[in-house]
Amino acid sequence: MAIPRKIDHIVYAVQDLDASISEFEEKLGMRPIFGGFHKVFGTKNALISLGDACYLELLAGDNTNTAVPKPRWMGVDMLQTNQITRWALKSNQLKMDSEILKNLNPEMGIIRGGSRNVANGGSLEWGLIMPLPYPEVELLPFMVDWSTSTVHPTDKLPDMGCRLLNLYGTHPTPKIFDGIFEQLNIDLEIKTSTEIKLTAIIECPNGTIEI
Repeated sequence: MAIPRKIDHIVYAVQDLDASISEFEEKLGMRPIFGGFHKVFGTKNALISLGDACYLELLAGDNTNTAVPKPRWMGVDMLQTNQITRWALKSNQLKMDSEILKNLNPEMGIIRGGSRNVANGGSLEWGLIMPLPYPEVELLPFMVDWSTSTVHPTDKLPDMGCRLLNLYGTHPTPKIFDGIFEQLNIDLEIKTSTEIKLTAIIECPNGTIEI
C-alpha cells in the first residue's frame, strides 16, 4: 500500500485578518505571523507552523486590491463564518493530480503558478492546482509543488510549539469520496454529518484545541 501523502497546509478563511490574528493568539497561546499579500489572487495571510513542513494559513480577502474580481479563491467571498475552507497536499506530480480532478469536475485541475511577497522581503513561488472560489468548504484537496521556490513558507517561521494531530471532514454522504481519495492516495477521514466541514485538532502551548 502506498504511503499516504503529506499535508502541505490548511486554509482557515477569515473575514478580518487582524482580528483573527489576535483571536488565535488568545486561543493557541502564540501569535500567528503575518505572511504577505497574494497580489494576483486578492488575498493576504498569516501563518502558524504546525511542524513537519506543514502550516495553518489564516486567509482573508485583501480589500485594498481592487484589481482582482470577486469571487476570489479559497471560498473567502462565500464565507458565512470563519472556518477551514480548503486544504493542500504536497505534490511532485501536478499533471497526474490535475487529470484525476478534471475527470471528476472539468472546472478543477487547472495548474497555475503562484507567488507572494513575504513580510521580511523577497518572494515565494509555487506551482499549484487552482482551488475554486466556491463552495464555501471543499473537502477535496488542492495540490502544491514548491520545487520552483528556494524556500518553503515554514522555513521562515520559528517553531511555534504547535503540531497538527489530525484533520478530518464531515459530509452527509462520505462514501462519495472513496473512489477519488483512493485515486489520489488520500487517507482523510470523512465522518457522516448534515454539515460539510473540515476540522483540525492542534496541539499548542494552550493545550489541545479544535478549529
